[in-house]
Amino acid sequence: MENNTNNITDQSHWKAYWKNYQFDKVPRKVVFKKFMPRLSSGKSFIEIGGFPGIFAAYFYKHGIKDITVLDFYMNTDIVRKFEHINDLPENTIQCIDTDFFNFSSERKYDVVFSSGFIEHFQNTKDVIARHVNLLSENGQLLILIPNFLGLNGKIQKWLDKENLNSHNLNSMEISYLKNIIKSFDLHDVSIDYVGKPILWLEPKPENRRFKKIVKMLSYASKFFPIKGKFLSPFIAIYARK
Repeated sequence: MENNTNNITDQSHWKAYWKNYQFDKVPRKVVFKKFMPRLSSGKSFIEIGGFPGIFAAYFYKHGIKDITVLDFYMNTDIVRKFEHINDLPENTIQCIDTDFFNFSSERKYDVVFSSGFIEHFQNTKDVIARHVNLLSENGQLLILIPNFLGLNGKIQKWLDKENLNSHNLNSMEISYLKNIIKSFDLHDVSIDYVGKPILWLEPKPENRRFKKIVKMLSYASKFFPIKGKFLSPFIAIYARK
Protein backbone atom coordinates (compact mmCIF):
# COMPACT_ATOMS: atom_id res chain seq x y z
CA MET A 1 0.00 0.00 0.00
CA GLU A 2 2.98 2.27 0.49
CA ASN A 3 3.40 2.69 -3.27
CA ASN A 4 -0.29 3.21 -3.98
CA THR A 5 -0.98 6.82 -5.00
CA ASN A 6 -4.52 6.39 -3.64
CA ASN A 7 -3.09 6.01 -0.16
CA ILE A 8 -2.69 8.92 2.27
CA THR A 9 -0.79 6.92 4.92
CA ASP A 10 1.88 4.21 4.82
CA GLN A 11 2.71 1.14 6.87
CA SER A 12 5.11 3.02 9.17
CA HIS A 13 2.22 5.33 10.06
CA TRP A 14 0.10 2.37 11.19
CA LYS A 15 2.94 0.67 13.00
CA ALA A 16 3.37 3.80 15.11
CA TYR A 17 -0.41 4.21 15.45
CA TRP A 18 -1.00 0.73 16.88
CA LYS A 19 2.04 0.93 19.13
CA ASN A 20 0.17 3.44 21.30
CA TYR A 21 -2.99 1.35 21.67
CA GLN A 22 -3.90 -1.11 24.40
CA PHE A 23 -5.98 -4.03 23.15
CA ASP A 24 -8.45 -4.96 25.85
CA LYS A 25 -12.12 -5.85 25.95
CA VAL A 26 -14.71 -6.18 23.23
CA PRO A 27 -16.89 -3.04 23.45
CA ARG A 28 -20.22 -3.41 25.21
CA LYS A 29 -21.70 -0.46 23.34
CA VAL A 30 -21.19 0.45 19.70
CA VAL A 31 -22.28 3.48 17.72
CA PHE A 32 -23.90 1.25 15.07
CA LYS A 33 -26.16 -0.64 17.49
CA LYS A 34 -29.34 0.25 15.57
CA PHE A 35 -28.09 -1.77 12.58
CA MET A 36 -27.35 -4.93 14.56
CA PRO A 37 -30.81 -6.58 14.33
CA ARG A 38 -30.30 -6.73 10.55
CA LEU A 39 -26.57 -7.40 10.50
CA SER A 40 -26.63 -10.22 13.05
CA SER A 41 -28.70 -12.33 10.62
CA GLY A 42 -25.57 -12.86 8.54
CA LYS A 43 -23.45 -16.01 8.70
CA SER A 44 -20.09 -14.59 7.63
CA PHE A 45 -18.32 -11.31 8.40
CA ILE A 46 -15.22 -9.49 7.15
CA GLU A 47 -13.78 -6.23 8.40
CA ILE A 48 -11.49 -4.28 6.09
CA GLY A 49 -8.65 -2.70 8.05
CA GLY A 50 -9.79 -4.85 10.96
CA PHE A 51 -6.66 -5.41 13.05
CA PRO A 52 -6.70 -6.48 15.89
CA GLY A 53 -10.26 -7.81 15.56
CA ILE A 54 -12.18 -5.74 18.10
CA PHE A 55 -15.30 -5.33 15.97
CA ALA A 56 -15.01 -8.85 14.54
CA ALA A 57 -15.14 -10.13 18.12
CA TYR A 58 -18.18 -7.96 18.78
CA PHE A 59 -20.01 -9.53 15.84
CA TYR A 60 -18.93 -12.99 17.00
CA LYS A 61 -20.48 -12.35 20.39
CA HIS A 62 -23.66 -11.23 18.62
CA GLY A 63 -24.13 -14.38 16.61
CA ILE A 64 -21.86 -14.37 13.55
CA LYS A 65 -19.34 -17.14 14.15
CA ASP A 66 -17.45 -16.94 10.84
CA ILE A 67 -15.38 -13.77 11.27
CA THR A 68 -12.40 -12.44 9.32
CA VAL A 69 -10.19 -9.37 9.53
CA LEU A 70 -8.13 -8.07 6.63
CA ASP A 71 -5.32 -5.61 7.21
CA PHE A 72 -1.95 -4.76 5.74
CA TYR A 73 -0.68 -4.30 9.30
CA MET A 74 -1.26 -7.60 11.10
CA ASN A 75 0.26 -9.03 14.28
CA THR A 76 -1.34 -12.41 14.86
CA ASP A 77 0.24 -12.74 18.32
CA ILE A 78 -1.73 -9.67 19.41
CA VAL A 79 -4.89 -11.06 17.81
CA ARG A 80 -4.53 -14.37 19.68
CA LYS A 81 -3.88 -12.54 22.94
CA PHE A 82 -6.98 -10.44 22.31
CA GLU A 83 -8.99 -13.64 21.77
CA HIS A 84 -7.70 -15.04 25.06
CA ILE A 85 -8.55 -11.89 27.02
CA ASN A 86 -12.10 -11.99 25.68
CA ASP A 87 -12.69 -15.75 26.10
CA LEU A 88 -12.87 -16.46 22.39
CA PRO A 89 -11.64 -19.86 21.14
CA GLU A 90 -8.15 -19.64 19.69
CA ASN A 91 -8.11 -18.88 15.94
CA THR A 92 -11.72 -17.68 16.02
CA ILE A 93 -10.60 -14.48 14.25
CA GLN A 94 -9.39 -15.43 10.78
CA CYS A 95 -6.61 -13.09 9.66
CA ILE A 96 -5.80 -11.99 6.13
CA ASP A 97 -2.48 -10.14 6.10
CA THR A 98 -2.49 -8.24 2.83
CA ASP A 99 -2.92 -4.95 1.02
CA PHE A 100 -6.65 -4.47 0.36
CA PHE A 101 -5.87 -3.02 -3.07
CA ASN A 102 -4.07 -6.21 -4.09
CA PHE A 103 -6.72 -8.47 -2.59
CA SER A 104 -9.08 -10.53 -4.71
CA SER A 105 -11.33 -13.29 -3.48
CA GLU A 106 -13.95 -15.60 -4.93
CA ARG A 107 -15.43 -15.81 -1.45
CA LYS A 108 -18.19 -13.36 -0.63
CA TYR A 109 -19.42 -12.28 2.81
CA ASP A 110 -22.83 -11.65 4.35
CA VAL A 111 -21.52 -8.63 6.25
CA VAL A 112 -18.75 -6.38 4.89
CA PHE A 113 -17.67 -3.83 7.47
CA SER A 114 -15.06 -1.14 7.99
CA SER A 115 -14.56 1.58 10.55
CA GLY A 116 -12.12 4.45 10.14
CA PHE A 117 -10.74 3.04 6.90
CA ILE A 118 -12.03 4.59 3.68
CA GLU A 119 -11.12 8.15 4.69
CA HIS A 120 -7.40 7.30 4.48
CA PHE A 121 -7.55 7.10 0.68
CA GLN A 122 -7.95 9.66 -2.07
CA ASN A 123 -10.35 7.72 -4.30
CA THR A 124 -13.35 7.14 -2.05
CA LYS A 125 -15.48 5.56 -4.78
CA ASP A 126 -12.83 2.96 -5.57
CA VAL A 127 -12.47 1.95 -1.92
CA ILE A 128 -16.24 1.61 -1.47
CA ALA A 129 -16.51 -0.38 -4.72
CA ARG A 130 -14.00 -2.88 -3.36
CA HIS A 131 -16.19 -3.29 -0.26
CA VAL A 132 -19.27 -3.84 -2.44
CA ASN A 133 -17.46 -6.47 -4.52
CA LEU A 134 -17.09 -8.64 -1.40
CA LEU A 135 -20.83 -8.78 -0.68
CA SER A 136 -22.64 -12.10 -0.94
CA GLU A 137 -25.95 -12.40 -2.81
CA ASN A 138 -27.87 -11.01 0.17
CA GLY A 139 -24.89 -9.26 1.76
CA GLN A 140 -25.03 -6.16 3.90
CA LEU A 141 -22.55 -3.28 3.95
CA LEU A 142 -21.73 -1.08 6.92
CA ILE A 143 -19.03 1.58 6.72
CA LEU A 144 -18.22 3.96 9.58
CA ILE A 145 -16.32 7.18 8.93
CA PRO A 146 -15.21 9.70 11.57
CA ASN A 147 -16.65 13.16 11.09
CA PHE A 148 -13.88 15.76 11.10
CA LEU A 149 -15.91 18.47 9.38
CA GLY A 150 -17.27 19.87 12.63
CA LEU A 151 -15.95 20.55 16.12
CA ASN A 152 -13.93 17.35 16.30
CA GLY A 153 -12.08 18.39 13.15
CA LYS A 154 -11.28 21.76 14.72
CA ILE A 155 -9.78 19.95 17.72
CA GLN A 156 -7.64 17.85 15.36
CA LYS A 157 -6.54 20.94 13.43
CA TRP A 158 -5.53 22.82 16.59
CA LEU A 159 -3.92 19.98 18.51
CA ASP A 160 -2.96 17.21 16.07
CA LYS A 161 -2.81 18.48 12.51
CA GLU A 162 -0.64 15.54 11.49
CA ASN A 163 -3.52 13.20 12.25
CA LEU A 164 -6.02 15.42 10.43
CA ASN A 165 -3.78 15.41 7.35
CA SER A 166 -3.90 11.61 7.24
CA HIS A 167 -7.61 11.80 6.38
CA ASN A 168 -9.47 12.62 3.16
CA LEU A 169 -12.01 15.17 4.37
CA ASN A 170 -14.03 14.90 1.15
CA SER A 171 -14.98 11.35 2.17
CA MET A 172 -16.84 12.87 5.13
CA GLU A 173 -19.28 14.87 2.99
CA ILE A 174 -22.65 13.12 3.09
CA SER A 175 -23.78 14.52 -0.27
CA TYR A 176 -20.57 13.20 -1.86
CA LEU A 177 -21.11 9.76 -0.33
CA LYS A 178 -24.73 9.63 -1.51
CA ASN A 179 -23.64 10.30 -5.09
CA ILE A 180 -21.11 7.49 -4.88
CA ILE A 181 -23.55 4.95 -3.45
CA LYS A 182 -26.08 5.75 -6.20
CA SER A 183 -23.69 4.22 -8.72
CA PHE A 184 -24.05 0.75 -7.17
CA ASP A 185 -27.04 -1.57 -7.34
CA LEU A 186 -27.77 -1.48 -3.61
CA HIS A 187 -30.95 -1.33 -1.58
CA ASP A 188 -32.20 0.08 1.75
CA VAL A 189 -29.43 2.69 1.61
CA SER A 190 -28.89 4.85 4.68
CA ILE A 191 -26.16 7.50 4.94
CA ASP A 192 -26.37 9.61 8.05
CA TYR A 193 -24.62 10.93 11.14
CA VAL A 194 -24.55 8.57 14.12
CA GLY A 195 -23.43 8.71 17.73
CA LYS A 196 -23.70 11.07 20.64
CA PRO A 197 -21.22 13.98 20.63
CA ILE A 198 -17.71 12.97 21.60
CA LEU A 199 -14.30 14.55 20.99
CA TRP A 200 -11.00 12.71 20.95
CA LEU A 201 -7.32 12.76 20.14
CA GLU A 202 -5.30 9.74 19.13
CA PRO A 203 -3.38 8.23 22.09
CA LYS A 204 0.03 9.44 20.97
CA PRO A 205 2.55 10.43 23.66
CA GLU A 206 2.63 14.03 22.44
CA ASN A 207 -1.14 14.31 22.87
CA ARG A 208 -1.15 13.39 26.56
CA ARG A 209 -0.77 17.00 27.64
CA PHE A 210 -4.09 17.83 25.97
CA LYS A 211 -5.98 14.85 27.41
CA LYS A 212 -7.77 16.70 30.23
CA ILE A 213 -8.75 19.64 28.03
CA VAL A 214 -10.25 17.42 25.33
CA LYS A 215 -11.98 15.25 27.92
CA MET A 216 -13.63 18.32 29.46
CA LEU A 217 -14.73 19.64 26.06
CA SER A 218 -16.06 16.21 25.14
CA TYR A 219 -18.06 16.04 28.34
CA ALA A 220 -19.49 19.52 27.75
CA SER A 221 -20.50 18.62 24.17
CA LYS A 222 -22.77 15.87 25.49
CA PHE A 223 -25.14 18.56 26.79
CA PHE A 224 -25.92 19.37 23.14
CA PRO A 225 -26.98 16.00 21.63
CA ILE A 226 -27.81 17.50 18.24
CA LYS A 227 -27.28 15.22 15.25
CA GLY A 228 -25.43 16.90 12.42
CA LYS A 229 -22.13 17.91 10.90
CA PHE A 230 -20.98 20.10 13.80
CA LEU A 231 -21.18 17.62 16.70
CA SER A 232 -21.91 14.08 15.47
CA PRO A 233 -18.78 11.94 15.74
CA PHE A 234 -19.39 9.47 12.90
CA ILE A 235 -21.09 8.89 9.57
CA ALA A 236 -22.60 5.45 8.87
CA ILE A 237 -23.20 4.04 5.40
CA TYR A 238 -25.58 1.08 5.41
CA ALA A 239 -26.85 -0.79 2.36
CA ARG A 240 -27.72 -4.30 1.28
CA LYS A 241 -27.18 -6.17 -1.99
